[in-house]
Amino acid sequence: MSPALRRALAQARFDTIGTLRNGEQLLLTLLMPIGALIGLVITGIVDLPLSDSGQEHGAALGSALALAISAAGLPSVAIALAFDRRWGVLRQLATTPLGPRGLLAGRAGAVLALVVVQVVLLTATALVVGWRPDLGAWPVTVPVGLLTVLLGTAAFTGFGVIVGGTLRAEAVLAISNTLWVLLAAGGGVLAPTSTYPDWWGAIVSVTPSGALGEALRSLATPGSPDWLSVAILAAWAVVLPVVAARVVRWQE
Repeated sequence: MSPALRRALAQARFDTIGTLRNGEQLLLTLLMPIGALIGLVITGIVDLPLSDSGQEHGAALGSALALAISAAGLPSVAIALAFDRRWGVLRQLATTPLGPRGLLAGRAGAVLALVVVQVVLLTATALVVGWRPDLGAWPVTVPVGLLTVLLGTAAFTGFGVIVGGTLRAEAVLAISNTLWVLLAAGGGVLAPTSTYPDWWGAIVSVTPSGALGEALRSLATPGSPDWLSVAILAAWAVVLPVVAARVVRWQE
């Protein structure tokens, strides 16, 4: 293993531990998605697609995963990055052997580790509330699901870096959380785009949030994966990190 990779992994481990020890971050990235999953199943407040057995549990899991991934990538990354810039942490780390690229790689690794925890906990919760996966479809749904999760993580991490790496810390607190709530409510994260007016659904379907939500929900309902949503998400997973690497400022 190269020294640069070891440094990035060490930074990822440090950031992951810091996130898991932060009560506010745990509420945002773990408890709220679990609550959303249970709420979607129990209340039926959102018109979700049904599985072959007539249940909404699978689509609810997809929506909750989209909510969790977007939380891990947007507000969580943006707020931490913004205050690290405010306190001069980024500027100091950028001059160490870790370097700017190692720092960003470590942050991305920490987000991915958090997403793994989210997937495990949400899947376990879905099983407890009655979800039963279609084992016969696993040869397709598992690899496509993993790909979708990775693409969504990359896209929203890039989004978070753009917000947290360009704005003042006070503004990031308000903007990142507001954006996340808006995407959850009307950006295709919790509700399928088919539940929106046609014109709004068409717009949402090509956003990172809409593509992520649709791709994950499609894996839990009858039919083939939503390859168009996966392709749209893949494009965002390239564009947003590239833009983030160009616009991020290392101090306010």
